[in-house]
Amino acid sequence: MNRLADESSPYLRQHADNPVDWYPWGAEAFERAHAENKPIFLSVGYSSCHWCHVMAHESFEDGPTATIMNRLFVNVKVDREERPDVDGIYMDAVQAFTGRGGWPMSVFLAPDGRPFFGGTYFPSSPRHGMPSFVQLLENVHDVWLHQRDEILEQADRITEAITQQTRIVAADSLPGLEVLFDAGAALRKQHDAAWGGFGGAPKFPQTMSHEALLRLFAHTGDDDLLRIVTGSLDAMASGGIYDHLAGGFARYSVDAQWTVPHFEKMLYDNALLARLYLHAWQITGKQRYLQVCSETIEYVLRDMTHASGGFYSAEDADSEGEEGKFAVWSIDEVRSVLTEAGLAAHVDDAIEWYGITEGGNFEGHNILVRSLRGDLVRPPHIEACREALYAHRLERPKPGLDDKVLTEWNGLMLATLAEAAAATGNERWLAAARANATFLCDQLLVDGRWFRSWQADSGARHLAYAADHAAVVDSFLRLAEATGEARWTHTAMQTADAMLKLFWDDENGGLFSTGTDAERLFTRPKDILDNATPSANSLAAVALLRLAALTGLEHHRARAADILRLVGTVAANQPTAFGNALAAIDLLVSGVTEIVVSGEHPDLVAVASSMYLPNAVLAWGEPYDSPLWEGRSAAAAYVCREYSCLAPTTDPTVLRSLLTRPS
Repeated sequence: MNRLADESSPYLRQHADNPVDWYPWGAEAFERAHAENKPIFLSVGYSSCHWCHVMAHESFEDGPTATIMNRLFVNVKVDREERPDVDGIYMDAVQAFTGRGGWPMSVFLAPDGRPFFGGTYFPSSPRHGMPSFVQLLENVHDVWLHQRDEILEQADRITEAITQQTRIVAADSLPGLEVLFDAGAALRKQHDAAWGGFGGAPKFPQTMSHEALLRLFAHTGDDDLLRIVTGSLDAMASGGIYDHLAGGFARYSVDAQWTVPHFEKMLYDNALLARLYLHAWQITGKQRYLQVCSETIEYVLRDMTHASGGFYSAEDADSEGEEGKFAVWSIDEVRSVLTEAGLAAHVDDAIEWYGITEGGNFEGHNILVRSLRGDLVRPPHIEACREALYAHRLERPKPGLDDKVLTEWNGLMLATLAEAAAATGNERWLAAARANATFLCDQLLVDGRWFRSWQADSGARHLAYAADHAAVVDSFLRLAEATGEARWTHTAMQTADAMLKLFWDDENGGLFSTGTDAERLFTRPKDILDNATPSANSLAAVALLRLAALTGLEHHRARAADILRLVGTVAANQPTAFGNALAAIDLLVSGVTEIVVSGEHPDLVAVASSMYLPNAVLAWGEPYDSPLWEGRSAAAAYVCREYSCLAPTTDPTVLRSLLTRPS
């Protein structure tokens, strides 16, 4: 067993019995590289990454390959989910070297950490124009010995280029709402009218872009915008990217039709997608969207939740050494399972419902899909068939589970869970949301400092990043709105102040990814692009604007505006890369509607919680220090903007009317 056996990350521990002399990221590896004058081979991946497993099996588990690695390099393995700072700066380097990125990420560093060459997956034998991994190792070693000056000059250039990316200067003025409309125009052009989503294969669910279109729809009432969103949601939930038996979504589809997923399931995808389907249900009232939201939440609560309330990170794509084996079916197996379950009369209907054929749709097997797109609400006999197939699938060996708990991703899921519980009145979801927030405070807030990662065997590890803090602020505010409990607002305020103290860039504005107390890398990264998850800066901007509206603390609003001045310098040219930042711009420019319900009026709270109100905040239950609570002696609902309120009401119908007025 190598040094990775003592690590908290399940991904790192997967490599603990490799013959490679792996080091975790840290001073020990760099000290050895300096002492022996060797370059560092840095391998970055994550537990549910299929091609990470392929490269591990081909190369890192191979004795002769490991011997070469150990002789020529100091080898370092990193879990990108635990160390997004390390992953982020070296991914920038790989993209500069090759024009593309991905995982596994393979980077060669000087002993001081500067990157001089990198790529992604390298095969064990030459193919498709790529050298074998061993050839690469030997070539890099040769260059290190004989052309060191040249490659170190290249390392200097790459380092400077990456550092410059963190020095974006804020604009003098704030971005306007035209950025949101420009994004809408760009998304219309990119929309796949036949199959939904944006662009071609591989196709990712771009949740934040869809959320931006829903915001535009709220402004304009343009039904075409809503059709783009609902068409995409119908196609995704009807395709194989959605798990029709257990609920939840896979990471992405390898085809444009959403049929064949890359089978891993990530917590953050399911958090963001469940919220998107919730919003679609709030707008349209269509039961199928609430069903998908509910099944996705139930999947997380059932399969991705620690007994104490923390949410796990991911499920692998592979089981028994094969990608997707856990999820696929033959037509004969379906017939057999349903017949044994006493459902023989419904076999043909189930086969038709799930698009099952003799030849299959994936390497001779069937990935279950809904053959009639958008027809998702199952009649009772199909639901009985689903339950039987699901029960049978549970008998198969399950994919691996990455059971680490990440603060940022838990915050995303907690925000969705709290919002969905409030919107639907689901008390069990609300209890799960409280349990998760309590878990985060108990396990990941240590002596006043938030940590990034927790695992049952090792506890909290790694100082939390800006994205972790921003996600906590946002999610605890959503929980306060769902419960009426002031403690969550207080914790959100404390976390926001800690975030600004630890991460704020006094020179150019915005949040650095790493805190002032964190390890110094060769550059201090700053996360501004919305990608698979919201960037730290856009997540913070939304959270700070909502916090300021609830508490009246103007310095939080001012910092959010500073972030948007920074983001606005690039968002105007690339609006679709700033989906969540568009939400913050909308909040700032359009203004926040403040809803206060004083006294015991659960009917009024239910009205406000059930509506799609992207630019509103809600205060009820336990009062706290805020202008919103001043002079609220009457038990009623108050609808305010900039703390100027309309006449209070105790009538739910009147409140709904006030909240549906154009902003």
